[in-house]
Amino acid sequence: MKNLKPTPGKLSSPRGSQLVHMTLMMHSWVVPSQMFAQKLLTLYPPLSLSAVPPVPPVHLFEADPLLEEIMGDLWALVRSDGEEKHSQLIDSSCLSPHVNIFQAPSPSVKKRKVSLIFDHMEPDEMAEHLSYLEFKNFCNVSFLDYRSYVVRGSVRDNPALERSVMMCNGVSQWVQLMILSRHTAQQRAQVFTKFIHVAQKLRALQNFNTLMAVTGGLCHSSISRLKDTSNLLPPDITKALSEMTELLSSRSNYINYRRVYNECSGFKVPILGVHLKDLISLNEALPDYIDEDKINLSKLQHLYSNINDLLAIHSCTPPFEANKDLLHLLTLSLDLYYTEDEIYELSYTKEPKNPKIQPVAPVKPPVVAEWGSGVTPRLDPDTISKHVKQMVDSVMKNYDQNQDGYISLEEFEKIAANFPFSFCTHETDREGQISRDEINSYFMRGMSICAKLGYNFKDAHNFHETTYKRPTYCDTCGGFLWGVIKRGYHCKDCGINCHRHCRDLVGMECVKKHKNTTGSCPCTPAPESRTKGNSWSMRRPLFSPKVTRRNTTRALLLG
Repeated sequence: MKNLKPTPGKLSSPRGSQLVHMTLMMHSWVVPSQMFAQKLLTLYPPLSLSAVPPVPPVHLFEADPLLEEIMGDLWALVRSDGEEKHSQLIDSSCLSPHVNIFQAPSPSVKKRKVSLIFDHMEPDEMAEHLSYLEFKNFCNVSFLDYRSYVVRGSVRDNPALERSVMMCNGVSQWVQLMILSRHTAQQRAQVFTKFIHVAQKLRALQNFNTLMAVTGGLCHSSISRLKDTSNLLPPDITKALSEMTELLSSRSNYINYRRVYNECSGFKVPILGVHLKDLISLNEALPDYIDEDKINLSKLQHLYSNINDLLAIHSCTPPFEANKDLLHLLTLSLDLYYTEDEIYELSYTKEPKNPKIQPVAPVKPPVVAEWGSGVTPRLDPDTISKHVKQMVDSVMKNYDQNQDGYISLEEFEKIAANFPFSFCTHETDREGQISRDEINSYFMRGMSICAKLGYNFKDAHNFHETTYKRPTYCDTCGGFLWGVIKRGYHCKDCGINCHRHCRDLVGMECVKKHKNTTGSCPCTPAPESRTKGNSWSMRRPLFSPKVTRRNTTRALLLG
C-alpha cells in the first residue's frame, strides 16, 4: 500500500481508464478490500476522482459489513464534493459475488413438436442444446469465482465452478452410459458414431469445453476396451476421433487447442480448466510485491487481462436457439451419476475379456476436468425432483395427444431408453398407456438410486390409491384405514399399505424380489415379461435385504 499515493495529472486516456478499472478489480489479490477502501477514504479529497472517466461497475469487493460501511462513507464524500456522476466507481451494489453483467439467452419455446427420443435426435440439435447448457453455466462464473479458485486452488464452496465441473463430468459419463446401454456391438457402434457427429458439431460451434467432455467419454477406457464395438466403426469415424484427441491433447501445454482457440472469434466456450491453470501459474510464478513494498502491477495486469478475456465472452450471442423440452430432457440425463467401478462392471458385462482378440491401438484420452477432481457430482433430492417434474411436463406436452394425462407405453419405453438405468417395476391402470404420476414415479425412483441421493423411500414404492376388500392397517402409523373407497395407498411391489397423510413418512424400503427377464434395451422389458395386467418386471430386484445400496445400484445398472 506504500506505493498508493495521490499523483497530479489526468487519467482520461484509455490506458488511464484501464489502470483504474484494473486496480479496482484486482486489488483484492494483494490487499484486503476493507483496507483498500479505507485507504481511498483516507486519501480523499487529495485523491480527486474528477479526472477519472466513468467505467463499468465490476465485482470489486467481497461482501463484508465493515466494508459496506466504509464504502458508504466514501460514496457520501464523493457526492458531497459534487462527484455524483462518478459514483459508479464505488457502487457497492456489485458486492454480490454471483451477479453477472451478462446473462445467457433464454431458451425459445418452439411450436413444432420436438422429439425427446435419443435415436431420433439429430447430432446438430443435440450439440446446440448441450452448448446452451454449457454457455449458461459459463456465464454464471464471475470474477470472484475465478479469484476464489486461483487463491484457494479448489472449487469447494464455489457453486458456479462446481456446476461447470459437474456438467463436464456428467456429459462424459452420459456418453459412456449411452454406448454401454446398447446390447449389441453394432448398436454400440451406432451410438459411438452419433456422438462423433455431435463432437464435430461442437467443434464447429467453437464449444471446446463440451467437446472435451464428449471426446473424453468416447476415449474412456470403459469404451476403448470394447474391441467388438471398435472393429465395427467406419474408418472416417476412427479418423475423426483421432483428430479430436490431437486437438485436445495436453501435449506442450495444450498447444493445438490454444492455437485454434486464439484463431476463433465471436461465440466460443473455452476449456475452462486450461485457462484456470494459466491463472494459477501466473499467481504462483509472480510475486505480489517487488522491492518489498511495491505492488507488482505487472502481475495484476496479466491476471486482469486473462480474466477480462473470459468475462468478455459472456456478451457473445449463441448462433442457435434452444427448446425448453429438450433442455429438460438433457438436464435430467446429465444428472445421472455412477462410480467408475459400476461403469467398468457394465463394460465387462457387455464385452467380457477375450484373450484371443487382439487389442485395439490405444487412444490417449484428453484430460477431462482434472482441475475439479475433488468435486463429487451429487445433486440434492429437491433439485432432482425439480428436474424430473420439468422433464415429465415436457414429455406430456409433446406426447399426450388427447391431453388426458396418459401417453402410450411404446412412446414411454423409447423415452425411457434415453436413461441408462434399468429397474422398472410397474403396473399401469390403463391398458397400453401410462399416466403422468406413473412416469414421475419411474424417474424419481431411478434418479434417486443412480444419483446416490439420500434415499426417499416414498418415491421408491410403487404406490396406488386402493380400495381394500378386508380390514387393513397402516404400516407406517399402525392405524386402521377408514373409509368406503380408496381408503389408502398400496405398494404393488412390496405390498405395504399406508394412509394418504402417512405416505410422506414411509421409512421402509421396497424389498420385494422379481423374476429375471431379458429385454431389448436396459429400460425395456422383454415381451414375455408383460403380463395380462400390463405389469412390468425388472431384470434385477430394486432392493434386496442382503444387498448394500451401492451393490443394488450396480445391479440396476447392469440389468
